[in-house]
Amino acid sequence: MQQQIMSDETLETDYLVVGAGAAGMAFADALLAHSDATLTIVDRRHAPGGHWIDAYPYVRLHQPSAFYGVSSVPLGQDVLDPAGTNAGYYELAGADEIRAYFAHVMRHCFLPSGRVHYFPCSEYLGDNRFASQVGQRSWKVRVRRKVVDTTYLEGTVPATSAPPFEVADGVRCVPAGDIARIKERPQRFVVIGAGKTALDTCVWLLEQNVPASSIRWIKPREAWWLNRRFQQPLAQLPVSYRGMAIQLEAMAQAASIEDLFARLEAEKFFLRVDPGVATSMFRGAVISEAELALLRKIRDVVRLGHVCRIERDEIVLDEGRVPTSEATVHIHCASRGLMRRPLRPIFESGRVTVQPFLWGFACYQFAMLGVIEALVENDEEKNRLCPPIAYWDANVDYLSAFLCTLANERARMAWPALAGWAKATRLNPFGAIAQYRDVPDVIDARERIKQHAAAAVGNLAQLLTANAAPT
Repeated sequence: MQQQIMSDETLETDYLVVGAGAAGMAFADALLAHSDATLTIVDRRHAPGGHWIDAYPYVRLHQPSAFYGVSSVPLGQDVLDPAGTNAGYYELAGADEIRAYFAHVMRHCFLPSGRVHYFPCSEYLGDNRFASQVGQRSWKVRVRRKVVDTTYLEGTVPATSAPPFEVADGVRCVPAGDIARIKERPQRFVVIGAGKTALDTCVWLLEQNVPASSIRWIKPREAWWLNRRFQQPLAQLPVSYRGMAIQLEAMAQAASIEDLFARLEAEKFFLRVDPGVATSMFRGAVISEAELALLRKIRDVVRLGHVCRIERDEIVLDEGRVPTSEATVHIHCASRGLMRRPLRPIFESGRVTVQPFLWGFACYQFAMLGVIEALVENDEEKNRLCPPIAYWDANVDYLSAFLCTLANERARMAWPALAGWAKATRLNPFGAIAQYRDVPDVIDARERIKQHAAAAVGNLAQLLTANAAPT
């Protein structure tokens, strides 16, 4: 292929953004709004949207649409879902809507600005070079300011990756999206995985009137989930704010990490499918109590570690074997998810490496990185405001991510322009809380937050130190 590519053409831009997924689009939107910079956006997929381009057809956001996308363009209609497992809560956009949304942002907002050049179906080669995946063209970019790498922590999704286990000939094993296209009804379904894809798949099967007795769920780990009741915008924002108070009070009073999670489960802030099974997985995904009720109907749950291979008549796991049959469809929902690579400074000379830096929804913090890049001149100061953290995976990661957020929020809000943006952007879950200052739930939560915030910071640090100490 390299021999067929013509010699490099030359481009010039202020920022070369690698990746047109949610992170790249949110960052680019913020740069456009807060600077006069020009951007070149390069992405290997054929359209903007990142992993949503490959998503299974029944997937929806696990957070309200109001908090997702780019700051300048609303997603959805800010209405309550009237039916289904999200009934009574604000709408959750599906894959088709999200793909159309990002296409709209690119076509009708970014490109008409005259400051954005977009190259889909293109592979970034490093050293400020990229090449078309379909045409015989390549480009060398003179970057005046920085390369913005949104792919550093990019993970894998089952739709585009092979199963992480062996599959014998004759075994029916499909990724999650393929079950929506099955033509012949199988006798049984085996869902493999413990994350959000597996949860969505189980819920979708049950919503399609598949009997719970026909579903086996293989779960290598048990997960904690955030209750969607406390992740709501607009008229339900006071309840979300109460959720913040619940967390800080529990953090201030907990005697151990286990006690912290027990307190938050008692308040129904955290949920788990089986209260009798210890949880070790925490990825911050959000579900409703209606989804939880559906999932608890599945009684055939296998907890024998990871799947090693699937034979025609049995599934071999780390800690045992279970029978299967050729009439069973095995649904592959297992992948490594987001990468946990070594942390590096987000802001460096000539480079921005997009990574999480606070506990919260992704688009808000990645848009904030764009605002900080535009408004703060010194990379050292930028990094002081936004020290990176690893994506959460285990229970302890919740504590460390939350503590980092609390420790650095005051420094970020000391910048008036940044504080003003945070209060105004629709992406900030609590940006509009001042509109509800006189609501009783907000008054009570505000007092509880004042009472417990400082103690929560100190106790979280102690809990983390105790957890890290050798036993």
